[in-house]
Amino acid sequence: MKFSKANAKLRRLESVRGIKPYLKGGRKVYSFDLLSGHNCPYAKDCKSMAVPRPGGSGLMIQDGPNTDFRCFSASQEAFYKPVYNLRKQNAEEILAIAALKGSQGVADALEAALPHNAGVVRIHVGGDFKIRSYFEGWIELAKRRPDILFYAYTKSLPFWIMNSDKLNSLPNFVLTASKGGMKDNLIEQYNLRQAVVVASKSEARKLGLQIDHDDSHAADPSKRNTSFALLIHGLQPSGSRWGKAVKALKGVGSYTR
Repeated sequence: MKFSKANAKLRRLESVRGIKPYLKGGRKVYSFDLLSGHNCPYAKDCKSMAVPRPGGSGLMIQDGPNTDFRCFSASQEAFYKPVYNLRKQNAEEILAIAALKGSQGVADALEAALPHNAGVVRIHVGGDFKIRSYFEGWIELAKRRPDILFYAYTKSLPFWIMNSDKLNSLPNFVLTASKGGMKDNLIEQYNLRQAVVVASKSEARKLGLQIDHDDSHAADPSKRNTSFALLIHGLQPSGSRWGKAVKALKGVGSYTR
């Protein structure tokens, strides 16, 4: 298993005031990723995954039955085979541990793999919490390592609700409900803070939501009760409204430089 160095967007967290206490002494931002789609049990609107092409010549995107916009992370995996391979290996190893050893085993394995200079960890640029014991393993790791800030977007809202008391006691574990999943009803029912994907800045204004351009809304513990918007990003089907929106944005909101 391997944690990944921060991409261009996540590196911007280094300048966010609420994040800086976790990055003292040269500590860095990392992510831990699984294959997108394959490990997202409650995904709906963004359900996409990288799969082998017929005949085995590379990878391609496969959309789900209710896909509205494509997961940017699945597109990354289809385009970059090493990214696909790393996330596939991470998923196979950690989920096998979760099935055999439960949450304590997950926490042990993740802690052993943590880079020594980790200060902030985004759980899943790719993937989601596939099973409950895996989710609870991250909670256990956050309890062990109060010096590290852990944060995640998730559509696995039932696991969040089941562990809400534990999560409320962990200032270094910050979650955001990713709207567009199979369990969106739980967002309003339990007053969960959420991230909403929008096609433009004007759409975000109409919803009364600030746009998170640098993951600061998602990660900053002081904003853990404030919902926000995300601009559509990643490769979208040509000619679709989302494809036209990405083109109009000219890279704003993306994970590139």
